[in-house]
Amino acid sequence: MPIYEYVAFAAGGVTSKGIVDADSERDARQKLRKKELLVTKLTETRGGKRRKKGSGNQPGLFVRILEARAAAQGPSTRETELVLGMTRQLATLLGSGIPLTESLSALVDQAEHKRMETMLRQIRESIQQGTSMADALAQHPGWFTEMYINMVSAGQAAGNLDIVLSRLADYMQAQRAMRRKIVGALTYPAMMIVIGMIVVTILMAKVVPEITAMLIEQGKALPPATRVLISVSNVVQNWWWAIIGGFGLISFAVERTYRTSDAGQLWIDRSLLRVPVLGELLRKAAVGRFTRTLSTLLQSGVPVIQSLGITEKVVGNRVISDATATISQRVVEGADISGPLKQSGAFPSVVGYMVAVGEQSGDLEQMLDRIAVAYDEEIDVVTERLTALLEPIMIVLLAGVVGYIVYAIVQPILEIGQI
Repeated sequence: MPIYEYVAFAAGGVTSKGIVDADSERDARQKLRKKELLVTKLTETRGGKRRKKGSGNQPGLFVRILEARAAAQGPSTRETELVLGMTRQLATLLGSGIPLTESLSALVDQAEHKRMETMLRQIRESIQQGTSMADALAQHPGWFTEMYINMVSAGQAAGNLDIVLSRLADYMQAQRAMRRKIVGALTYPAMMIVIGMIVVTILMAKVVPEITAMLIEQGKALPPATRVLISVSNVVQNWWWAIIGGFGLISFAVERTYRTSDAGQLWIDRSLLRVPVLGELLRKAAVGRFTRTLSTLLQSGVPVIQSLGITEKVVGNRVISDATATISQRVVEGADISGPLKQSGAFPSVVGYMVAVGEQSGDLEQMLDRIAVAYDEEIDVVTERLTALLEPIMIVLLAGVVGYIVYAIVQPILEIGQI
């Protein structure tokens, strides 16, 4: 069995050296990873053959097609998670004084995802050929956002790339936490709606027709509630395909309008912000993204106009996005940020006043960060309110529908029994 000498970082950034027995280089790295060691150098000392590098590492046509599609759509959730871990590790390696190319080599050797390993290797090779880190990242838009690339560029120019990467990792982690809060708040009501629709559909398509058929055979006049129930049941039985198709068509039309029409996107986002509680949650989430993104970019040395331009694209709501574009234009004309921010009407007034204080004290970046943290806490409160509000509403609606069905069936049965 081959023996490998290694140099790695242990917990706390302490350098660790030693040897490990393994069947292959990858097996050696996996063994060291289980010991919570971050390998920076691995050399085979006895037996085995080194892995050859060459055309075998080039991605095939299918992989290149997937990468082209990913580049058009931006990073997926899975890729964002991988980039978050990579960013945190790279910041640790650079902060420990390891050169960039060697740090990337360590990440390449430890990559468990094949596409990510290929991407990291290509970035390392580009840097070795003289390309800047930011330009190398820009060649992989399916993995890295414009914000990520611009922050890396600013970090390289300022000579504090490790700090910028650590800040980026914190930002991505905070965004992930916010996204999970919002998804978690909406998951339960969505499940209740789906379960309710399934229950009602089964009742209307299977149970109601059998019972109403027996009632009709009695030849008695049925109550209005029962006649309405029979009509609805017939529609569900005979036109279920049209109902499903209608829902699908409406969903497609709304999504299509949102993606292709500026006016439609603005109308939908503005309407969502007006929904009680849900609109409050969406606004706080968008404002939180605005303040955290702008703070992170400014702290990393990205110019204010460029920072506003990037922030405009990531806030996630067209109303806030358009307001950010207006703020950017006013700043180009010589205004500060707080003035047009207050005038936009898209942001809570307290945000405008806090930004103004930050500008006056020369501590805008920290003030924006404080606002983001405060809104994270407010999102927790609104999420609890939304869940507490929607749960009884869903239960009452479902109980009302099922109760009506039971009433419409039981009423004629009781009348027949009295006769």
